[in-house]
Amino acid sequence: MTTLLAMAIAMVAFAVLCAPQRAQAFELFGVKFLEGGKLFNKAGAEAEDTIGEPHNYDVEFVVTGEGVDKDTLEGASNLWTDRKKPASGAGGLIAKARGDYDRMLGVLYAEARYGGSISIEIDGREASGLPPDARLNERSKVRILIDPGPEFTFGEARIINQAPAPLSRGDEVELPAAEGFLTGQVAKAGTVLKAERLAIEAWRQLGHAKAKAARRVVEADHRTQTLDVTITIDPGPLARYGATTVEGTERMDPDFVAYMAGLTPGKEYDPDDVDRGAKRLARMDVFRSVRIEEAETIGPDGLLDHRIPVQERKLRRFGVGASYSSVDGAGLEAYWLHRNLFGRAERFRLEGRVAGINSGNPDDYTYRLGATFTKPGTFTPDTDFSASVIGEREVLEPYTRTGVTATAGYLHRFDEYLTGKLYLDGRHARFKDVPFGTRDFSSLGFLAGIAYDTRDKENDATRGVFAELVAEPFHEFNYGNTAARFTAEARAYLGLGNDDRLVLAGRAKIGTLAGSSIAQTAPDRLFFAGGGGSVRGYAYRNIGVTLPSGFTVGGRSLVEGSVELRARVTDTLGVVAFADAGTVGMDPFDAFGEDLHVGVGAGIRYYTGLGPLRFDVAFPLDKRPGDPDVAFYVGIGQAF
Repeated sequence: MTTLLAMAIAMVAFAVLCAPQRAQAFELFGVKFLEGGKLFNKAGAEAEDTIGEPHNYDVEFVVTGEGVDKDTLEGASNLWTDRKKPASGAGGLIAKARGDYDRMLGVLYAEARYGGSISIEIDGREASGLPPDARLNERSKVRILIDPGPEFTFGEARIINQAPAPLSRGDEVELPAAEGFLTGQVAKAGTVLKAERLAIEAWRQLGHAKAKAARRVVEADHRTQTLDVTITIDPGPLARYGATTVEGTERMDPDFVAYMAGLTPGKEYDPDDVDRGAKRLARMDVFRSVRIEEAETIGPDGLLDHRIPVQERKLRRFGVGASYSSVDGAGLEAYWLHRNLFGRAERFRLEGRVAGINSGNPDDYTYRLGATFTKPGTFTPDTDFSASVIGEREVLEPYTRTGVTATAGYLHRFDEYLTGKLYLDGRHARFKDVPFGTRDFSSLGFLAGIAYDTRDKENDATRGVFAELVAEPFHEFNYGNTAARFTAEARAYLGLGNDDRLVLAGRAKIGTLAGSSIAQTAPDRLFFAGGGGSVRGYAYRNIGVTLPSGFTVGGRSLVEGSVELRARVTDTLGVVAFADAGTVGMDPFDAFGEDLHVGVGAGIRYYTGLGPLRFDVAFPLDKRPGDPDVAFYVGIGQAF
């Protein structure tokens, strides 16, 4: 049995233990200690992997006492996890055992067990005392015996030179005490390290870029089972941004890259600025790799320089995609993209799409061809200008549309989560439907929106929320109507269980249109429901207002909602159960009074690096004439 010495002794012996010698190392509070001291009462020769004849062994794993999960300890032991495989010779078995001391010790410290003991015996002899060339039985018996010992709590938990309270909420950092660094709390090793990081970060948020821990004193009292920790912080000088240099550009303008980083010379240093700048540079999608590096030291003038090494991506890219629904048919799409037209990350994208392929007649298909130009860094590094022209022939059951849409405007990111947009929107289209015949609509208006997004992943969120409000005022010239369309949508995601393997997701959407009648409003501005991203089990845009003649047209109000329970069965396979509901009203605030259409179903998700492949089966609960008995949907990404 090998007894762990008190941490107080370990800290006193720090200088000796860190003296140059060949020895196995373990890590405590981020500091590497060597086994060459008396911790394991061993000679301290470095364990080396020995390649030799396969050496079989049986292992027994025993944990006495309570408080530390046996499965966690077993998971930290290579002897245990590799027990079904032979070791690489007798020396390889001994090396594996020596490494296990460190790994399992880390588990004990993580659980505030500083007085425990670890014994690893090979054929009845303590592994820590075996030389690498020791002779072992032909099939060795390994016995691992762990006594976690008592749980330690903090006696004294002090931070010297703690940062003062910030004046701005954006500079606030969680106090170490709120994370458990407090007298009487469980003294886990991770809590000490986190307290130190928080204390340093608090100074960095106040502009002290080179704040560091000048000293850390840790003393364990095994009599009282307490741990006294004192962390002294050296904030260093206040820093302001100096020069920003860019390295590695080929086509990109280095001055523009520095501008997009947003580190204004002379401004007080803020790590949030650096983080936002790095994300902004990555979002331009022109770099294979990009990072912002601080200079090693702050200059005598208080200025901190930054360096941005980059590697550019290929200028051009193309892609293809496909989707399928048994109700809406198959869809094919492709795009071509130029990432950097003029050296400032200007993007030009051409895209084409053919959808609704469920018959042999091309006249029944939907066609789309569009071009989009985007210029980042307009007015501010967080403002993008974009303009697009899209021509489309859309064939749906309620109507057929042939037209062109042009937009131009700006998108601005206020912070990491909040974005706003304002676009000028012009449209001309010809519509054909049974109730109203052939009609032309020409309109000019604005599209204004604001969105709040805290999702961890856009196409497969496991936590966070997304909320968006969009207003579209416009004037229609053919009928002389001035109208406005409004939509509000919210989505929420809650991860449950270990690693968010179970996710509850919900979506709600409402819409209203005022200022023009159904007959004098372009059908694509009216509200419909149904389809893979709306109410599954019904055809795309097939839920609307049913006229006395029996035909379906769009309405002037909308209410939709969805709920999904997503379970990840393996790392690559998941299952989903869902329910969707939606209704469309004739008047601007009439949707709540209409019949609710509900679809339920289940699906399979196959997870890839590009996002989950989605396969859903849905059933309409209030099947109408012409609705399918069952609908299938295939696509990439979650339904919402």
